[in-house]
Amino acid sequence: MDEQPSILLVDDDEVFRERLARALRERGWEVRTAGDYTSAMEAARAESPQHALVDLRMPGRSGLELVRDLKACDATTKVVVLTGYGSIATAVDAVRLGASHYLPKPADADEIIAAFSRDEREPLQGTADDFKAPSLARAEWEHINRVLSDCGGNISEAARRLGMHRRSLQLKLKKYPPRE
Repeated sequence: MDEQPSILLVDDDEVFRERLARALRERGWEVRTAGDYTSAMEAARAESPQHALVDLRMPGRSGLELVRDLKACDATTKVVVLTGYGSIATAVDAVRLGASHYLPKPADADEIIAAFSRDEREPLQGTADDFKAPSLARAEWEHINRVLSDCGGNISEAARRLGMHRRSLQLKLKKYPPRE
């Protein structure tokens, strides 16, 4: 019996969510969608998906909380976190909570399917020559997001710990992370 893999697609951007859902269906996946934490958990409790793609930033409860609760609901669900505001800090948090991978937006259906199948392949063997140090701007972005994560998302407390004005921190957080 050839069963379709099932996925719960959770993103607050309705246009992106529906386009991605259509692309996954065209590739043979059974797709259910949700726009927030509450509807995602209702769908997962009704029928646990084999896979879940979770947006990190959504109104209300965060994608990290959803990752934790999806894994508590069914530990076999493979979860990939998708975000437009990626940082090493949030990637580490997502993996600690049970996500198997972390992808930056924009990601297409093929990249998402590849992220779910990475666990099934042999790990890549790299060499010491493969390492490329991040730029200063990227290191700053990572540090700011780590401090913000440590403060539970409290911008005022993070600004105090970083020794900067709260508004300056808010402006830095509105920018997308540097590529390298």
